Amino acid sequence: MYRRKAKYKLPMKSILEDYKCGKARLLTMWEEFDDPVVKTAQPSLKTGRKWEVTEAVDEAKECLKMKEAIGQTQTNRRGLGSTTAKWWSKAEGKEKRDMIIDENRNKEDSTRVQKAVQQPQQGQWTNWDTAIQRSLTWNDIWHMAPLRISFLIRSVCDLLPSNANLVRWGKKDDPTCPLCQGRQTTEHVLSSCKVALSQGRYTWRHNRVLQELASVINTAEGEIHPSSTSSTVFTTEGGVKK
Repeated sequence: MYRRKAKYKLPMKSILEDYKCGKARLLTMWEEFDDPVVKTAQPSLKTGRKWEVTEAVDEAKECLKMKEAIGQTQTNRRGLGSTTAKWWSKAEGKEKRDMIIDENRNKEDSTRVQKAVQQPQQGQWTNWDTAIQRSLTWNDIWHMAPLRISFLIRSVCDLLPSNANLVRWGKKDDPTCPLCQGRQTTEHVLSSCKVALSQGRYTWRHNRVLQELASVINTAEGEIHPSSTSSTVFTTEGGVKK
């Protein structure tokens, strides 16, 4: 739900992630002060028992130095040299602080991905390599019907009431599809049923919209450019053309 690079992004932020980034930002700002009084005071930032801000900042710095030692690598399908990297040794002031914050956010994001990979059902979206990324804004959610929002979120987590899920939840005994007799999962219903594919059920609504658009365009074109019919008059041999 809080992933920044997911295939289906929601406009929500993790409170825990913002809390950690805020503490890390405050610590790095104190370290950059030139005032000797502030440096000698060494204020301590109180955090929980499971997370320490100084350890997180030091770990982020070491990761950034390690990335610089390794050099720029390719992690996506873009061509070499299509992206630019920021190096820790060349950054100063606010840029270093932002790099530390981004590194902490990437670590939190990686932790969420690791947890999702361990979930065989709700984490299936981690294998969507060819899916197109889509991001929802608060404006989109505000104008959506509640049932549509529920469908979108549950479809990503595979929590829709398909026959396979109903059997898993103890609500039904037969997980087969009534059309093709295959196992009816969420993916099967949305895009993989052979009978629905052969009957054109997945493209029926789209084709109907195109059909209406084509009908309107043809009618408008006929009104703008009416067809002119001209008759050919044949004159018999020896006759006079009228």
